[in-house]
Amino acid sequence: MKSSSKLFTFGLVAAWYSSNIGVLLLNKYLLSNYGFRYPIFLTMCHMTACSLLSYIAIAWMKMVPMQTIRSRHQFLKISALSFVFCISVVFGNVSLRFLPVSFNQAVGATTPFFTAVFAYLMTLKREAWLTYVTLIPVVTGVIIASGGEPSFHLFGFLMCIAATAARALKSVLQGILLSSEGEKLNSMNLLLYMAPIAVVLLLPATLIMEKNVVGITLALARDDVKIIWYLLFNSALAYFVNLTNFLVTKHTSALTLQVCLTS
Repeated sequence: MKSSSKLFTFGLVAAWYSSNIGVLLLNKYLLSNYGFRYPIFLTMCHMTACSLLSYIAIAWMKMVPMQTIRSRHQFLKISALSFVFCISVVFGNVSLRFLPVSFNQAVGATTPFFTAVFAYLMTLKREAWLTYVTLIPVVTGVIIASGGEPSFHLFGFLMCIAATAARALKSVLQGILLSSEGEKLNSMNLLLYMAPIAVVLLLPATLIMEKNVVGITLALARDDVKIIWYLLFNSALAYFVNLTNFLVTKHTSALTLQVCLTS
């Protein structure tokens, strides 16, 4: 890999890592400290922003050429990716209501383990044996930390584990979609098609499980207008996280992406 390519990849990882931490902390603040206890609606705000900003970047600003979905099979893959992504983010946001960010991140350290498992099951891709060996102490450490965590909450822990596994599956799926020659989409186009599907999936869940959340949010805004700015900034930052996430996966691999996150 040329030095310029290495520098570009390093910049992508740094941008993705820092923005990911920013979204995580702001999500925790909104869902726990601020008292905005609507993780599904928050995720839908993220995906709405991803839909709008992706369309603006591609259709209006012409940052990349617009690509079309070539087959029903490709559409089903993108839909599956959207569903898994919704599960990972919603469960992750739910877990933040019950667990501190530090413990949430500790559990998230097992993502490379799940990624390696899913990568092998779905693509039969094997990493070097040393890679698997290095994952053992990570998983062991999380097990030990879980037993000694003073603020341990079983439901929050199960949600966090489910989110971690879904995040790993999403990384493998998006790696396939970004690299498959017959169905290759660039990062921005994949996000353009994935985000609206996610909104469609999240909307009924929001209406059923978080009734009158829009009215509640507007009522909160009348008392404290900062909630609107928090949601707008959080959603825009989520778009940047997802875009850099796809770019890092394209330039490295799904397992590398998750190892970067847990480093």
